Amino acid sequence: MPAQKKSEFLADYHEDFNQWYVDVVLKTKLADYAPVAGCMVIRPYGYALWENMVAALDRMFKETGHENYYFPALIPESFLQKEADHVEGFAPECAVVTHGGGKELDEPLVFRPTSETIIWSTYAKWIHSYRDLPLLYNQWANIVRWEMRTRLFLRTTEFLWQEGHTAHATAEEAEQETLRMLEVYRRFAEDYMAIPVICGEKTERERFAGAVRTYSIEAMMGDKRALQSGTSHFLGQNFAKAFNVQFQDEKGDLQYVWGTSWGVSTRLIGAIVMAHGDAQGLVLPPRLAPIQVVIVPIYRKDQDAAKVLAAAGKLRDSLSPIARVKLDDREGLKPGFKFNDWEMQGVPLRVELGPRDLESNACVIARRDTGDKETVPQTGAPARITELLEAVQQGVYDRALAFREANTCTVDDYDEFRARMEQGAFVLAHWDGTTETEELISQETKATIRCIPFDGDEQPGRCVRTGAPSARRVLFAKAY
Repeated sequence: MPAQKKSEFLADYHEDFNQWYVDVVLKTKLADYAPVAGCMVIRPYGYALWENMVAALDRMFKETGHENYYFPALIPESFLQKEADHVEGFAPECAVVTHGGGKELDEPLVFRPTSETIIWSTYAKWIHSYRDLPLLYNQWANIVRWEMRTRLFLRTTEFLWQEGHTAHATAEEAEQETLRMLEVYRRFAEDYMAIPVICGEKTERERFAGAVRTYSIEAMMGDKRALQSGTSHFLGQNFAKAFNVQFQDEKGDLQYVWGTSWGVSTRLIGAIVMAHGDAQGLVLPPRLAPIQVVIVPIYRKDQDAAKVLAAAGKLRDSLSPIARVKLDDREGLKPGFKFNDWEMQGVPLRVELGPRDLESNACVIARRDTGDKETVPQTGAPARITELLEAVQQGVYDRALAFREANTCTVDDYDEFRARMEQGAFVLAHWDGTTETEELISQETKATIRCIPFDGDEQPGRCVRTGAPSARRVLFAKAY
């Protein structure tokens, strides 16, 4: 890809990545700050991106047999007390309602930080026999977690997400479901978001509160930090026992149900911004981009305007069946301004159409990811744009994968480990398996164990920090 010129509207991508990110989110109108501290307003362009993500994921969930439902946002405070690890993990983040209808409530209500407790209390009413299982459900909802340090999309007090909650007759079925949904997330991240991810198990320190095992997909952002981009939890029988969810098996014996939960959120929009963006702004993967193709008419004389705009409208109509297309017919703006504007907004393909193009019945197509341009006949534009949208989708993924591979290393020396973390990297290193060492490394380097990769090096060795025996390498990185 050619070197990118710096946008005059954005902070320097290489010098101040954090401010660049905020600038991109605000100036491309993905989101804005809300009157409530720590919250955000998702603007139409950002919400259209989220809608495309929801549509793809919802289809994938239903293809795997899941149905949607909806539970209340308010949860009785006593419910959270029933699962000890769960309440300990979420208590600091809870928003509590103590008054309603002009009087103090008999019992405080918690705005859901996650819904395991209220859902499993209801499953106790729905599940009686092995014939009632499995329950394969998901809900699209909003969540409140009282975050101290917020960042648009990545960590806000209120955010949108989906949360799957399933119930099973056996541990094996629940474990299979947990891993199946992690695979759904992997496919979505790679096939739609064009972001390569590493799948693996979380350590005990990073495990979801109340889970037996937590699995995640981890992605590298443009500043070489990790972003946890989806989690799937094997809950065992913890919530079933807390809420007395039992079923009669085929032999007539009572058994506790086995459960899972899994979710992704609007932080995935932040992932797309940070994984693919460049000095000029957003670079959106075509399969999710709200606008896949923008047509920019070019004319200098008033007599050219009507002809060019008419041809542009006809071209838009020919492209509409195969792409999400927009005709930029804004008046009073020069083509160069429009080019820069749509580049900042990350539209995958730009079509330029001017008087000379009309004479030759052609148009110019520019790729956002590479900047390459080509001239094609207007009649051939639909077929070529179909090909180019797939090429851009693959190109964006390939670039992200090459970047991750170039910044992933294997390290055995702790001094080198610390140096790599200062530079930013995914580091595969041995760990002795103790929470104490994990916390020590985090304190000294700000790096955390992102996951124990499924496809990693399983050769034994010595812990990079303590020198104690280690069963295998794990993935370390600084993270959001």
